[in-house]
Amino acid sequence: MTRRLLVLIVLGFLALVPTAGPAAAQDSVMVWGDALPSNLDPHDPYDVPAALIQLNVYDNLYRYQGNPPQLQPWLAESHAASKDGRTWEFTLRKGLKFHDGSELGADDVVWSIKRILGLGKAAAGPLKAAKIESVAAVDKHTVRFVLERPYAPFLSIIPVATIVNRRVIEPHVRGNDWGNAWLASNGAGSGAYVPDPASYIPTKALDLKRNPRHFMGWSHNQKPIDLIRVRPVAETTTRVLALMKGEIDAGDSYLPTDQVERLSKVKDVVVQRNESMRIFIIRMNNTKPPFDNVHFRRCMSHAFNYDAFIGVILKNFAERNPAPIPKNLWGFPEGVKGYDFDLAQAKAECDKARAQGAPVDREIQLHIQTALDQTTQAAQLFQSDAKKLGLNMKVVPNTWPNLTASTGKPETTPDMWIHWVSAYFIDPENWIGTMYDSQFHGTWKASAWYKNDKVDELLRAARANPNREERAKLYAQAARLVVGDAPDIWVYNTVELRGMRGRVKGFKFSPVGSGSELRWMSLAAN
Repeated sequence: MTRRLLVLIVLGFLALVPTAGPAAAQDSVMVWGDALPSNLDPHDPYDVPAALIQLNVYDNLYRYQGNPPQLQPWLAESHAASKDGRTWEFTLRKGLKFHDGSELGADDVVWSIKRILGLGKAAAGPLKAAKIESVAAVDKHTVRFVLERPYAPFLSIIPVATIVNRRVIEPHVRGNDWGNAWLASNGAGSGAYVPDPASYIPTKALDLKRNPRHFMGWSHNQKPIDLIRVRPVAETTTRVLALMKGEIDAGDSYLPTDQVERLSKVKDVVVQRNESMRIFIIRMNNTKPPFDNVHFRRCMSHAFNYDAFIGVILKNFAERNPAPIPKNLWGFPEGVKGYDFDLAQAKAECDKARAQGAPVDREIQLHIQTALDQTTQAAQLFQSDAKKLGLNMKVVPNTWPNLTASTGKPETTPDMWIHWVSAYFIDPENWIGTMYDSQFHGTWKASAWYKNDKVDELLRAARANPNREERAKLYAQAARLVVGDAPDIWVYNTVELRGMRGRVKGFKFSPVGSGSELRWMSLAAN
């Protein structure tokens, strides 16, 4: 039996039964029970779990902090943009170091940008949209970007680009993989924490050791945590039980609302509650009949019981969000009504679709994420009401990696699937722009395969306009058209709920990363 297999078996056992002692027994070690990404390459996965690696193992030129999130200089101390919006220069701090002690300079930033674009994984999406004509090191501490055309969200997307150590990665490059196979289970960063490759089991375990030389220093935190053991617990009930027993210090940010009251009664457990910009969405594959018929999509939009889901199941720990832009962000189409729960109206729309030859009577598959109870609850509620309309809806268990992998082609994308669109960068572009501009087809964010030439035109005009007030009008106009076409079902904007042991101090929430930046945290003594 290999060591890795043995460790995997032990970790699986510990996820089901109590550990030998609670996490609180170790004052310098925190057990982080949130999810790990599918691999550790910061330029590969682009989802909520990936933020743990991107924010702690790596650094960016600028970074979002706080709630509402604000852009702050990070590796760069300043930036300047030309009047035409095409040329951007970033000036780096001096004395920056990677984990191996080597210097971090402008050449590393340039190589990192080229790697993201060359690798072409999910993190490349926002940078590709910016149409970077060139990126170059002007000198040791200055990086210059030249864009093909003005791109208004450019500064907003800069935090997407994490900076990696070229000298560490290049010896492990195989063919055209940019070292992806190696970096998937290793580290090459400069961040506040250093990953221990010997501890890493994909999606199961990782140890993070504090980097005492991090350029931001540790004076903000008199008792920083030296070792963080990331030990995801897949099942919600097991994860909540582990938190109650002190076997983990923090759960994920998808805590089901039916567990909030339970945890609130437990001594030394705190439920962190923070308004976010995470939209809950039920996707529809607009290329597959009957979803290629707007009346059927409107039927589906009227058939979901928003009030019951938000009010009864979620106990109002969310706010109805009827459009593909968060209600708390500029550009939201004020006054838009969206769709309400109305089975009579749903039936009328279904009848129109049927009259036009849409195969509304075929089995419809709704894919859920088995690790996230809310997706199951939403699907079961939806299935019940769809049945009242005579629709044959089948709930299909699935996983996030499988679902996102399936959305590369319209024929493999599910009929329907449930997920959240979180804050990766703060601009309407993060939501409506990358979800409904047809140029992004083939990404999970654009998995509705929606196509409307006028919407494409509006979204592309918004990207090119440097005036935020004018951009907001363009996004709002596009959003109203999208809502009318009902390509997806937008349900709510999230109040993020995360259970934590009371001994964890200094937790700071930001919608970008959902509070997973660990450098702020400390542990109170027993």
